[in-house]
Amino acid sequence: MALNTDIYDDLYLYATPEKFYVEPVGTKELLVVDRVTQQIYTQAGTASQIPPTASRRKIWGIVGTIRLLACRYLIVITDAERMGTIAGHQVFKMVSTEIIPYMRSLLHLNEKQISNNTTYLEMIKSVLGTPHFYFSYTYDLSHTMQRLHNTTPEFLQMPIYERADLRFVWNAYLLQELTARPEQHRFCLPLIHGFLSLSTVIVNGIAFNWGLISRRGVHRAGTRLFSRGIDANGNVSNYVETEQLVEVNGDRSSFVQTRGSIPLFWQQAPNLKYKPKPILNNQEDHHTACARHFETQIFHYGKQILVNLIDHRGAENALEVAYCDIVNRIGNQNVRYESFDFHAECRKMRWDRLNILMDRLAHDQEQMGCFTLSRDGALLSAQDGVFRTNCIDCLDRTNVVQSMLAKRALSDALRKLAILQNIEDHPSLEYLFKQVWADNADMISIQYSGTGALKTDFTRTGKRTKLGAMRDGVNSLTRYYKNNFTDGYRQDSIELFLGRYIVQDGECLTVKCPLDAERNWRYATFPLVLLVASSMLVAHTILPSRYTTEVLLYMLFWGAMVGGTFATVIHHGKQYVDKPKLL
Repeated sequence: MALNTDIYDDLYLYATPEKFYVEPVGTKELLVVDRVTQQIYTQAGTASQIPPTASRRKIWGIVGTIRLLACRYLIVITDAERMGTIAGHQVFKMVSTEIIPYMRSLLHLNEKQISNNTTYLEMIKSVLGTPHFYFSYTYDLSHTMQRLHNTTPEFLQMPIYERADLRFVWNAYLLQELTARPEQHRFCLPLIHGFLSLSTVIVNGIAFNWGLISRRGVHRAGTRLFSRGIDANGNVSNYVETEQLVEVNGDRSSFVQTRGSIPLFWQQAPNLKYKPKPILNNQEDHHTACARHFETQIFHYGKQILVNLIDHRGAENALEVAYCDIVNRIGNQNVRYESFDFHAECRKMRWDRLNILMDRLAHDQEQMGCFTLSRDGALLSAQDGVFRTNCIDCLDRTNVVQSMLAKRALSDALRKLAILQNIEDHPSLEYLFKQVWADNADMISIQYSGTGALKTDFTRTGKRTKLGAMRDGVNSLTRYYKNNFTDGYRQDSIELFLGRYIVQDGECLTVKCPLDAERNWRYATFPLVLLVASSMLVAHTILPSRYTTEVLLYMLFWGAMVGGTFATVIHHGKQYVDKPKLL
């Protein structure tokens, strides 16, 4: 008898002072979480065996458990939204969660522990609240259509969590207590983080499903300026796999792209400057790490077309030269490097010049093809290779180019499926395509940088506008603030959520808590002096009815104080940014 690999989709959570019970409706099985011993196990039975005093609520799934200072916590999904279907399987977006403590009291903690435990809790909540997480009870969202097709029947009989691509499962660490026992696999719900849109479109009387899925990688996941480059294992920051799907009458098509930070050891730590200078670490083995990254990419996707969009002058040029050099030295026959100075080529709103790049990539895309599967299961074509695109952030310029490649791929897919010759021939479809790709850009950008993407006016309308440039200015200033003053906390939250930092026994007692790290004395002193000096300068500028020599001298003094203090703050900029404490 084949194993049922579907995850339970209709759950009720019961809570008593001693235990949690999770009941899958319509079964004779209960998941029991002992709040005292912390053991998790299944037992035969129904809700009638649960104490009648237990509280009861519907949940959509279990995110996992995590141990903080106070106790271990159970994280459950309390609300979700249906997004649509992929290959007939329902897909959902997580809307709200609840973090429930095993222990019902904090009396065993001292004041400092209570404060730090609250901070840890807020960190977990901040990650859970970062849009968006997605899941399916019956479909493996972590894999592309082509990867799923290339597997064996035995693989597809494995529980969804066990066969999931752990590069994209964001709650793998949180599920460790549940995945430890094979009999609990139907309670293990993998979550992907990124973007997902599923739409039904009617063209020429033919209804088809068009979808876009972006899966954020968990390795080197982090925030914009604190997570850059590569690690020794070949993992890169802001790694995202994006898959475009088309389904019509059982026929399916898929086109996959990836993005990721420049695969070298480099950093760009915030220091209060608007654009910190990228710095290459020449002490590291770039060759081995980059080669390892390419080997992994080739293993998963085939031939690599590296599309590098960074500047060929200024601060970014050193990275472009180093990247090109390392690709040439590695000399992998399955890797082709294509560099395009996006800003120089498209300056003065000449975004039509992106067609130069599209022409240079046209042959590669034709050779690469896309994955197409007929309704009877026959493989019509496979995607051989992938575009790996990057700019400095792998956000704004990257998304523009990815959307243009995807547009060409969509037209090819619709032509092969005998639906439409070109999406430009159907204005409503073209409009939907642009809006979804712009939404994808905004979502990936929010997750990495804290703001929506730049240049989305081009993605949404097909042209660059002055209003869009103004909006980009606002987003850039917001990014500056967040990257300097809030991203340390966001980076710590991700470290904690993914299990890269584990709360230690005895924190705040026998072990120093990293949250208690002290700031340099300048951190509070100079900003306060700058605030007072600026206030006094403004007061002496606007309040006097007439400007006497004494008033002018005061203005000169406070102006000098503002200038001197500001220069000091900028000079010691790294001491004023919000740095991660759990790294």
